[in-house]
Amino acid sequence: MIIPFSPPYNDADVEDEVLDSLRSGWITTGPKVKALEDEVCNYVGVESALGVNSATSAMMLVLHWYGITKGDEVIVPAYTYCATALVAMHIGAKVIIVDVGDDFNIDVDKIELAITEKTKAIIPVDFAGWPCDYEAINTLVKKPSVKNKFIAKGIQQEKLGRILVMSDAAHAFGAYYKNKRVGVWADISVFSFHAVKNLTTAEGGAICIHLPKPFNNKEVYHTLRLWSLNGQTKDAFSKSKAGGWKYDVVYPGFKMNLPDVLAAIGLAQIRKYSDVLLKERKRVFDFYSEAFKKFSWAWLPPYDKDGCSGSYHLYPLRIKNISEEQRDEIIEKISATGIAVNVHFIPLPMLTVFKNMGYQINNFPVAYKNYAAEISLPIYPQLHKEACVYIVQHVVESVQSVLSK
Repeated sequence: MIIPFSPPYNDADVEDEVLDSLRSGWITTGPKVKALEDEVCNYVGVESALGVNSATSAMMLVLHWYGITKGDEVIVPAYTYCATALVAMHIGAKVIIVDVGDDFNIDVDKIELAITEKTKAIIPVDFAGWPCDYEAINTLVKKPSVKNKFIAKGIQQEKLGRILVMSDAAHAFGAYYKNKRVGVWADISVFSFHAVKNLTTAEGGAICIHLPKPFNNKEVYHTLRLWSLNGQTKDAFSKSKAGGWKYDVVYPGFKMNLPDVLAAIGLAQIRKYSDVLLKERKRVFDFYSEAFKKFSWAWLPPYDKDGCSGSYHLYPLRIKNISEEQRDEIIEKISATGIAVNVHFIPLPMLTVFKNMGYQINNFPVAYKNYAAEISLPIYPQLHKEACVYIVQHVVESVQSVLSK
């Protein structure tokens, strides 16, 4: 049996929505993007959401909007995809990497130790779709001793008066924290709609804006939208209307917009997200958890607790008390059976870019422990029971084969 790791979910509804966009004669940013933005707002529970061409672009745009630049510091977890850190580097800020906890997510105590007068933002990551401890993070940034360190530069920083919390919720569309969906817990949350994500537009993402007063979230949306379109006062759709050609450029912006033909994919998917896509991912997740809990060597990923539930984006199985080399050997054995597995992620301090900045993995023991033991298993709606049984069988055989040596 050949089992891919993460194929896209396509059905007749997706095809019909994409064809509708193609046949409309309008395929770049227009009505389907706006429809998807409205669906995201309704689903997550925020007032404003901006569709963009990637989560990476989205995070860069938000940090730039907040006035973060050279000399500023942005705190990120060691256990994440490189984009979380690169977005800060691209706008000139210094990345401050801190360790994570056993749940893969950023260690709030480590955040506090890393905060300085230069800290302007924290980017927590909901690894595999499991939500961070947002309550602890929000309490931390509002703590008097932390707020007193904050030195505001520019109108947005003065208005917020503290460190910005921007959630890298790339994995977490549909996850819950304290009985509310991820997307309403941070000042701004960014979702990814990349090809392998739960909800996809092939490439794309969304910025969910949930800033406190005195911010006007709709005004922030319009600003970010303007900046994502080169600072042009009219998008291409508006300009295409009869007599609508005239425009101005009022800010040196970026090209980060999401096209309609891609938004169409996400539009079809979001309409069946809870009832089909998320439900089926949970089915696979539950099957794995029930199967692997019988084995003393299996370290299961975080699951539902205290009003929290993940998005089931990944199934990060960890094998207790093994070395990185043993993990790699297990992966080779699993792969030989036709099952595609993965590792999420190589911690930032192990990547050349960050090693060259002076980071050493020895200073991030929990991140390394998680990485050395982790194997991501296939999890997606199309994965039928026969395939799940096959995966569990060969994972168990591969692990026990290596552990028995």
